[in-house]
Amino acid sequence: QVQLQESGPGLVKPSQTLSLTCTVSGGSITTSYYAWSWIRQPPGKGLEWMGVIHNDGSTYYSPSLKSRTSISRDTSKNQFSLQLSSVTPEDTAVYYCARESYYSGSYYWDRYLEVWGQGTLVTVSS
Repeated sequence: QVQLQESGPGLVKPSQTLSLTCTVSGGSITTSYYAWSWIRQPPGKGLEWMGVIHNDGSTYYSPSLKSRTSISRDTSKNQFSLQLSSVTPEDTAVYYCARESYYSGSYYWDRYLEVWGQGTLVTVSS
């Protein structure tokens, strides 16, 4: 069973960079048909998909966060990381890493976020 675990500082000051790492066990981040994503949920709000890194290392980000977001990976450690720059208090949220699974559909790939980490709260405050 694949498991994901977020780690990183729980408190970040405004204007600094938020950095989190997701450690994956029970599966390789280079395996085909999987991708690795970051999602966040601000207090009292819904889930917001932030971006993804695919098994070949290519990335894609939410347009609203693209200018501030970077996702990278370390295949030797089976980890992928999130960096969110120039944070403000509005970036306070529970941050999740997740595995995206792709299945062949009739006309396109069906995508499911089937495996999630437990989430970690990151507070942006001075």
